[in-house]
Amino acid sequence: MDRRARAETIVRATLSLGDAELRARYVMTIARSWSSEALAQGLDALCERAQQAEPAAREVLVAVVDALNDPAMKAVVERLREQAASECLLALERLVRPSRAHRSGGPLPVGARAPAREAPRANGRVLTLGERKWLARRPDRGMVQSLLLDPHPEVVRRCLSHPRMTEDDVLRLAARRPGQSEVLIEVARSVWVRRPRVRIALVFNPATPLEVATRIAGLLLRPELELVIRSPAVAPALRAVCLEHIDRRPPAGRKTPPGRVQ
Repeated sequence: MDRRARAETIVRATLSLGDAELRARYVMTIARSWSSEALAQGLDALCERAQQAEPAAREVLVAVVDALNDPAMKAVVERLREQAASECLLALERLVRPSRAHRSGGPLPVGARAPAREAPRANGRVLTLGERKWLARRPDRGMVQSLLLDPHPEVVRRCLSHPRMTEDDVLRLAARRPGQSEVLIEVARSVWVRRPRVRIALVFNPATPLEVATRIAGLLLRPELELVIRSPAVAPALRAVCLEHIDRRPPAGRKTPPGRVQ
């Protein structure tokens, strides 16, 4: 099976699943079962199709980003990086490119990380982590909105899956300055990263780890990429990735088939 056939297999199988979470799980399954070479070639061809604004490939790429953002996929991402480098798979390399911080282990820029926030109190005492996680599952929307600002990522993770959570709630969290990188990673790993407004907020937030932001950048549309490129507040490495993406998108004036986006 050649690289294009592998990409088509990924596209067809992923789109056959109606649920976004199931799609991400399918990608994780093939990532563990396929050889590194087969997976890398298939994903590289998929990324090339997505760069050409093919609707099906762009839709599947969302599931791929969901899967690769999962912490359990760290070893897979490392193997994909090695394969992309050895085979010069440039489209895949942009998807899994490590940040400078990843390479050097350096700290986040000054001001990017939010100051420590005290855990919520009740009856004059600080609530325990277990109590806050339990409250994050309660139907009280007001309490859940308050817990979105909790300093512990596990509490935020539970809030993000709450049935009464809204996109505006998550958008405020993703755009909050100064941000907390661990919390923004949870947003990127949640179902909310499938919402365009949340994606662009994460990319623009300086506390979002560069490795996560560059991966999400591959999902942005041409106008969104142009916004990132024009922003003086964006890290040079992220701007460079966005420039690479926009150079490979169809020209802005070119007509595209119905349903296709740029």
